Amino acid sequence: MPDPGPAPRRLLALGAVALLAVVLGALLLVRADAGLDTRRATVAGVPFTEVRSAGGDDGPRPGVVIAHGFAGSARLMRPLADTVARHGGVAVLLDFAGHGANPSRLPGAGRDDARARAVLRHDLDVAVAWLRSRPGVDPDRIVLVGHSMGAGAVTRYAVDHPELARTVAISLPDAGDVPAQWSGGLTLVVGGLEFRDFRRAADEAARGGPPGSRQRVVAPGTEHISVLFAPRTHAAVVAAIPGRPGGPSPAPPARLAGAGLLLLGLGLGFVPLAAVLLRRPPGQVAGPPAPAQPGLGSARAASGTGWPGRWLVVTAAAAGLGAGLAAPLPTARLPLAVGGHVAVFLLLTGGLLMAARRWFRAATPGATVRSGRAAGVAAALVGYAVLAVALPLHLGFTSATPVGSRWWLLPLVLLCCLVFLLGAELVADGRGGRYAAVGGIGVVVLAAAAVTGLAPGFVLLVVPLFAALVAWQAAWAGVLRRRGAPWWLPALVGAVLLAWPIATTLPLA
Repeated sequence: MPDPGPAPRRLLALGAVALLAVVLGALLLVRADAGLDTRRATVAGVPFTEVRSAGGDDGPRPGVVIAHGFAGSARLMRPLADTVARHGGVAVLLDFAGHGANPSRLPGAGRDDARARAVLRHDLDVAVAWLRSRPGVDPDRIVLVGHSMGAGAVTRYAVDHPELARTVAISLPDAGDVPAQWSGGLTLVVGGLEFRDFRRAADEAARGGPPGSRQRVVAPGTEHISVLFAPRTHAAVVAAIPGRPGGPSPAPPARLAGAGLLLLGLGLGFVPLAAVLLRRPPGQVAGPPAPAQPGLGSARAASGTGWPGRWLVVTAAAAGLGAGLAAPLPTARLPLAVGGHVAVFLLLTGGLLMAARRWFRAATPGATVRSGRAAGVAAALVGYAVLAVALPLHLGFTSATPVGSRWWLLPLVLLCCLVFLLGAELVADGRGGRYAAVGGIGVVVLAAAAVTGLAPGFVLLVVPLFAALVAWQAAWAGVLRRRGAPWWLPALVGAVLLAWPIATTLPLA
């Protein structure tokens, strides 16, 4: 056998690491389910997931309804359900309207108005009634747990239902949801690094009620999302379960660690897969890459009209103008809260970048894939991209499968992301660092638009996810360029990575 050379050996080693990460991640996810019975049902249009410890019949158990926040889902709250089940309770997770597996739409696009409150109350009513009817559940020991939007919903519900045993409000948005004279038991959990308004709401809500009825718990070093996985938060939920038996120490990161390893393994596995699919035909001699054509930022010596950094100026101007144009447009007409505005911003910015084509020509490196194979290679890589982003998200983080209107929103958001990334490819002129910078400028401008009021405030919740996805697709784009892929292929694969989480995880409104 001939020596495979250093490059193939590195690819084999990377493939082995990727496979090991996928296997370990899958084992951790299986272990996270060990000893638990999970049942799914849909009642009155509301999807439920019931989690309880397997085996044993030690009498009626306390029940806990767990409600997620805006842009969350039942799957995001699953670690809390695991903790409840391992400590003798029966946990029921629900997907509010517009979230997760619930195809209904939530009115208001994130605004806390009367219509949205009525829908949330209805969904909670169905969940509490269903939990009380479940075998082995003590109907007199029902606890409500909610996060952010869900925290406000469960506290308002508990105020009108004094028969509930206790309520745990994680990251309560508004102390006004808790009347000062209310005598019900309330635990308020807030992250030490949360926005000041959430900390203030917890402080104000903790002051009312009879002595000892309200408790304030701070999870240090956590912000609005990571507070859900803090051991201090899980301990507070366990302490709220009446008549709870002993159980193991909470291990909230277990499921996240498995999904994270799965995500890492599938991300790394893209490199050897691209190497196999984009390999040169037998007998073709590797030569130097074809020179890139002049791009936006090239000197354009022939005409003398270019200047260094032109690409940066044009990108910033396009992103700023895209944010300005998106502000007055009726982006809320798209039934995708927050995601509709992000998609329109990307479409406008990408269109403006492509409109600047008169200043440059696209870089077209010499592709090693014959045109007859290009469609097959593209289909394989796009399919892998869907698997790499959707599977880990769905198994360990949040619901990532299309339901209801998401089926037609997905190709629409995909088109918007594709236009943006094609514009980035044209500006980048085949340069990986420049391509990543274009995406970074888009992230910064989007965040600035949310801060200044040009974009919905909830966009700030999406920016960290968006930034991570932009970095991910930029890394994969670099891999494809080095393999001589057609110039449009990195944009197509990257559009899948951006569009899938936006279209499947953000609320239907």
